[in-house]
Formats: sequence, C-alpha cells, structure tokens
Amino acid sequence: MTAQRIHNFNAGPAALPLPVLEKIQASFLNFNDSGMSITEISHRSSHFDAVINDAVERARQLLKLDDTWHVLFIQGGASLQFAMIPMNFLGQGQTADYINTGTWSTKAIKEAQIQKKTIQVTASSEDKNFSYIPEAIPCTPGARYVHITTNNTIKGTRFAQFPETGGIPLVADMSSDIFSRPLPMEKFGLIYAGAQKNLGPSGTCMVSIKKDFLETAEDDLPSMLKYSTYAAKNSMYNTPPCFGIYTIGLVLKWIQEQFGTLEKMAAFNEQKAAILYDVIDGSGFYRGTARKDSRSLMNVTFRLPTEELEKKFVADALKKGMGGLKGHRSVGGCRASIYNAATMESVMALKEFMTSFEKENG
Repeated sequence: MTAQRIHNFNAGPAALPLPVLEKIQASFLNFNDSGMSITEISHRSSHFDAVINDAVERARQLLKLDDTWHVLFIQGGASLQFAMIPMNFLGQGQTADYINTGTWSTKAIKEAQIQKKTIQVTASSEDKNFSYIPEAIPCTPGARYVHITTNNTIKGTRFAQFPETGGIPLVADMSSDIFSRPLPMEKFGLIYAGAQKNLGPSGTCMVSIKKDFLETAEDDLPSMLKYSTYAAKNSMYNTPPCFGIYTIGLVLKWIQEQFGTLEKMAAFNEQKAAILYDVIDGSGFYRGTARKDSRSLMNVTFRLPTEELEKKFVADALKKGMGGLKGHRSVGGCRASIYNAATMESVMALKEFMTSFEKENG
C-alpha cells in the first residue's frame, strides 16, 4: 500500500501522518476490540468518551492550556466560525477589529458585515495583493476582540509575531498552522482551526476558548450557534463529528510521540521551509510571492517565468510522484503545502525536482 503513496503537497484536505492512517485503517473493522468500526460506535458510549476526552487532553497538553480554557469540536469547518464569532461576541453597540491579510480574512469580514455587526478593518495588506503582514496594527479602544488569520494558505504569508492589542483578546483563525508552533495563549480569547489542513479530515473545527471570554457571549441565539452549548456538553449536545475527532486525537498523539513539544515541531517546520525558500532565493527562475519577512512556513508559494512553464512544472512533478503543487485557482502559480505531516523526504524530493526542472527549462 505505501509504495503507491505520493508526496502530497495539497493545501487541504492535506497529508496526514502515515502512522495515523495505518492506525485508522486497523480501527475501521474493529476499534479497540469493540467488534465495531470507529465509524460505527455510539457517541454516547464509553468507547467514544475515551476518544473525545483523549483528544481534548492532548490539545491541552500541547497548547499548555489550564482549566480556564474550553476545547470544543464543532461541525462546519472554519467557515462557520466566521459567522459564529460575531454572532456570539458582538452585541448591540459593540465593535471588533479585523486585520485583512487575504482571502479567508476577507470572508470572515464579510460574515460579520452580513449580520450588520459593527467592525473596523484596522489594518490590511490588500494594497500589495496580500503579499505581506501589516506591521502597524492599531486597535479600537473598547473593541471586543481583534480578529486575525495567523497563516494565509493562498498568499503564503503568516504572522511571525502576534499583534500587541493592549489587552483586547485576539481571536484567530489558525486553520493552516495550528499545532505547528508554540503560542502565547495569554494573548488570545479564542482560536479556531478547520481540521483538514493540519489536524485531520474536513468537516470538523477545533475551537479553544477562554472561559471568561465565553462568559461575555450573547445568549439569545439558536442552540447550535452558541459556544456555550458545546462547552456545557463536552461538544456532544448532538452527534459530533466522531471520526474527525478520533483522527485529531491520533494526530496530536503523533506530534507528542515524534516531537514531544510544539517548540520541536516548529524547529522541524522551519527547517523544511528553509530548504524550499533557499531553492527559490538562489534561483533566477523561481520567484516567491510573499515578502520575505512575512513568509509562511506551511504554504510555500512561488511563480515560474510563464504560466506555460507552471503548468508543465505541475504536470512533470505529478509524473514523478509529487502532487498538489498547483496554486490556488484565484491566484495561479505554484504552491507547496508542507504542514506538520509533510516529511523531510517529501521536501527533499521537491527540492531535487525544482533544481532539475530549472536546469532543463531555465
């Protein structure tokens, strides 16, 4: 089976660690000697209680969360959070700040505006096609929160340092770099991540929310759109995304077993990204699209001299067992997504291909 696997550089759904996939494969017919598949067990059973509690505890350990935090699992991916956050935390007469650094920030802003919520876009990199992270980020006095997207998959940028907000809670979409580096959690009121990039399969969103921040939420909302509903029932008010939660727990266990801490995970990710950026920077053929001080460690975006060469690059790479290198349809170009599960073997294979492709086509 493993001989048929390619080097997977997809942006999401993305690569999962092979040991996790092998564990899932074994659990599909008989999970923990239950006589049932992991996809068949009841979410009200002791079997699943162990699964969800294990995932929550591993998230707490890696993020160094104390008992002042909730860890929740919500269906609908990160896109639902774009609407839920202003719905829960922006009442009448309240405002929030949004930092616009790309496609997903723009979508989050739109969802707040649809609800007629009062928000301020206090910083943006749209003036240079979202190729950098703004340095000067003012905050509105009395704002309920400051919303950021920590890593931008399409434009290939990230917040290397998090904004100083003067005590206003940061709310962060971390879909594409969650658990890739340690976080100063004291700055945040809420973080969220769609699972399909760095955690597991699509359809599940992990939300970590500070309890005192949750206490300030609006209450007059539909049950399934209130964070308090999930917090009160350990994410099991209704049938949760059981398989997604199971996979997330396995991925977190893999991080702990392979790296131990997010500091070591970050060092590995920095090493992988540096290899590819060195190829780009040492070339007159490839051109990075993100400003150097804003470059993502998860999504390496670059262009070739012509669109025809980009198409050939993607096609030739696939023939050599490297998939997912086509850039997002909205921007074109090429993109190598090297999330936590991307191996050094895959990165080195891509480096060698990029070097040989330049020699043959440059």
